[in-house]
Amino acid sequence: MKLSNLALTAAAGLSLEASAATVQGFDISNHQATVDFKAAYNDGARFVMIKATEGTGFTDKVFSSHYQGATNAGMIRGGYHFALPDGASGAEQAKYFLAHGGGWSNDGITLPGMLDIEYNPYGDTCYGLSAEAMVAWISDFVNEYQKATGVYPMIYSTADWWKTCTGNAGGFGNICPLVLAAYSSSPPSTIPGDWATYTIWQNSDSYAHGGDSDIFNGSYEQLQKIAKAA
Repeated sequence: MKLSNLALTAAAGLSLEASAATVQGFDISNHQATVDFKAAYNDGARFVMIKATEGTGFTDKVFSSHYQGATNAGMIRGGYHFALPDGASGAEQAKYFLAHGGGWSNDGITLPGMLDIEYNPYGDTCYGLSAEAMVAWISDFVNEYQKATGVYPMIYSTADWWKTCTGNAGGFGNICPLVLAAYSSSPPSTIPGDWATYTIWQNSDSYAHGGDSDIFNGSYEQLQKIAKAA
């Protein structure tokens, strides 16, 4: 079993608060059909998260070209899955993600896959699930991903959604790096669940080279260590 989030945090030298050292990144999907990754790199971006899948019936048509473009530009990159918990089980969606770009390899340039679980764009905020059922669904996804890859996925959410739809559940802070969406000019002070801090902060829904702006909570060397799960 690979290191937990807190173990990764310690190994990478991250503090349990917002770090003074940060790394610019961003996340994208098919809504950004073309991205100039080299220009983003030249402007300081060093990592990117790319949408791969949604539910069990959608694969992002530009995932492969985005992934290759990021690789060619010298970026650390990874895929993400938009969760639809009112559909297939967590394990089934993890398998679908893994089969369509969501895998991980210990090459130093691939971040663990990211589970994007947040407000439902198609209906009920919590997808019709109770807090207990939602936590079980997330656990199902997380455990299936870890079983297949040897590393735990990152979890993307907001503090408000996590409180509303999971009851502010703990149990993930020691295993899954947190990608926290909180649009502001200063680092978020409200950390959900039992996470000690965030690993990545999505600080804006508008990035100069497309998609959303993401800030890694640490140095580039620390980001490399998380990519290697070392």
